[in-house]
Amino acid sequence: MTENRFDVTALGELLIDFTESGLSGQGNALFEANPGGAPCNVLAMLKKLGRSCAFVGKVGEDMFGHLLRDVAAEAGICMDHLVFDRDARTTLAFVKTFANGDRDFSFYRNPGADMLLTEDELPLDVIASSRIFHFGTLSMTHEGVRKATASAIDCAREGGALISFDPNLRPPLWASLEDARAQISYGLAHCDILKIADNELEFMTGETDFDRGAALLRGKYPNMKLCNVTAGAEGSYSYYEDKRVFVPACKLGGTIETTGAGDTFCACVLSFVLERGLDGLTEADLTEMLRFANTAAYLVTTRKGAIRSMPERAEVEALLA
Repeated sequence: MTENRFDVTALGELLIDFTESGLSGQGNALFEANPGGAPCNVLAMLKKLGRSCAFVGKVGEDMFGHLLRDVAAEAGICMDHLVFDRDARTTLAFVKTFANGDRDFSFYRNPGADMLLTEDELPLDVIASSRIFHFGTLSMTHEGVRKATASAIDCAREGGALISFDPNLRPPLWASLEDARAQISYGLAHCDILKIADNELEFMTGETDFDRGAALLRGKYPNMKLCNVTAGAEGSYSYYEDKRVFVPACKLGGTIETTGAGDTFCACVLSFVLERGLDGLTEADLTEMLRFANTAAYLVTTRKGAIRSMPERAEVEALLA
């Protein structure tokens, strides 16, 4: 195996989240252009935790594509393998935020440049030499990028990397929900570390009981070593070997929006795995992992955006203390 170059390499979408930012003097809605995209959000938090990271993906040769490259590089993420497409535009997402912090998305992605990444554009040496490879399902919605994602997973596995998966289900982006279910199933069958939200767990299992839903997934996909279920404002669950741990969410008020919270949580888990590994974890270890991840995720909900809103380790530790 080649020498590890990056702690985590992530593949997927890089986009602009246009989030509501009040009204103009004429009463028109104002939107703030926040750089985002789940895989890169994860890397941004990992960088705050001192991990080396690389991103693989495609954006348009446009003002938003260059903004995203610059912001991610500013965050310390290696963007050497970002591809620019002259013909397709960078994907945009308009985010409506509700009073409880939940969101509704309207995507401008027909096609978006991130959908057009191809197998021959993958930096296979970088992927193979990473300690963890992370991906979601927005890179599995269309055939070309789906093949690229599958090739990257195979390459990472052959290189000895751990595989991390977050479904990050966005129904409007799929031709059908059955297609979404099939591709999430593919991701579940190939990952060592799973972060799945409560609504995604119900989508895949039909269960609203987290313990039963997690048991169904772990029974069907025995390759998963660590399964974490996030339950929004309620907290998170971790399932590992015969252990089950629940840690309540941090509830100190001040939530503005939840964009990036799940990605922040995921990054904290991956940082924990990089430090502790996946062997011999105790309930105390899992509790420590969830407490840190929940707290970091809470801090992100008190800010707008994602990549530029990730907390420092010291902020999380101060709140935990």
